[in-house]
Amino acid sequence: LIIFSLCLGLIFLSGFFHGKDKGYSISKSPEELLVPPMLCHAKTNVMFLKTHKTASSTVLNIMFRFAERHSLTVALPADQLLHLGYPRTFVAHFVEGFEATGRNYNIMCNHLRFNPSEVQKVMAPNTFYFSILRNPIPLLESSYIYYKNNVPAFRSSKDVNEYLASPTRYYHPEDYRQNIYARNIMWFDFGYNNNAEDTTMYTQAVLEEIEQNFHLILIADYFDESMILLKHALCWDLDDVIYFKLNSRSQDTVQTLTPESEERIKVWCSLDWKLYLHFNQSFWRRIEDTIGLEVLEKEVDHLRARQRELMDTCLLEQEAVGKDHIKNKALLPFQSGAANILGYNLKQDLDNRTLRTCQRMVMPELQYTSYLYAVQHPHKKRKQLGLPLLWTSLQE
Repeated sequence: LIIFSLCLGLIFLSGFFHGKDKGYSISKSPEELLVPPMLCHAKTNVMFLKTHKTASSTVLNIMFRFAERHSLTVALPADQLLHLGYPRTFVAHFVEGFEATGRNYNIMCNHLRFNPSEVQKVMAPNTFYFSILRNPIPLLESSYIYYKNNVPAFRSSKDVNEYLASPTRYYHPEDYRQNIYARNIMWFDFGYNNNAEDTTMYTQAVLEEIEQNFHLILIADYFDESMILLKHALCWDLDDVIYFKLNSRSQDTVQTLTPESEERIKVWCSLDWKLYLHFNQSFWRRIEDTIGLEVLEKEVDHLRARQRELMDTCLLEQEAVGKDHIKNKALLPFQSGAANILGYNLKQDLDNRTLRTCQRMVMPELQYTSYLYAVQHPHKKRKQLGLPLLWTSLQE
């Protein structure tokens, strides 16, 4: 009994110090503490291709928090830019400090249009590459609402169903830079021509090239399952992939697609549709080959329980709220088009350490990018967002 108690005590102590290293003040569950350590080392050189309207802002927040926790360098946009040259094809000098030092960074995750040879100049040779895809049917509806005011093809149509009834009436390929969000946006983000002719030979060649360039493609429609697969692939802890959903919009701005519109998207965005179908299959195959569905289900349950615990600790309303109800304007997400982008209110009585953990989990993408830029490049002019700062000094 004494030996058992001693062992149990050591396990709990090791869990306490492990949690302390991670910067969290909330202890882990006994079930997690009793899991034996995995025989692998956490990957710290990681490139995430941030695609549009695919829950990628939530993944970016995960990446930024991991980088901070482990004092890693992030390849951030140069000067006042908030993306890595998008929609231009990425070149290395879009990264702040690259031209001066030519250095390798640990983490890259801001928006860019993928260009493997230039990304490889910035990232270390052993970098892990991953991205995320979403079913093109809800994706196009989301894009329509979010980019309604910016995209000519969307702007001149009444609603998403009218646009899809006759997309070529509104979509003109010569306006491709403005219209990229209106057709095959994921294909474009991966660096390919979103107006290319959909032939079997062409699409097969592209799919094979993406498989060669990326170690893992996640699926936003199965986000929790994706986080567990990512955790295993990177040898990260559960707390490394815990998240609060960011950059989501209120349900009242969602337009209902007709069954005809849904079928039309599969044709109009056929390159994205084939991309999604291919990697949705490989996603589930990867799970079956590495984790297994039974273990996956248990780990997803743990993830959701931990998420609920953190939401209970951090959040005032236990859920995201509309833009007009966000009390701290430093936590207001960027608003776009006809969407009402949701954010969070934090509890007021948190101790400093817990408060910092909670603030980082709800910090919108632009504010977090600006903050990390100021930390990594203190002698450069801070990115101007027109929003109040969450912290008045970098030491806070």
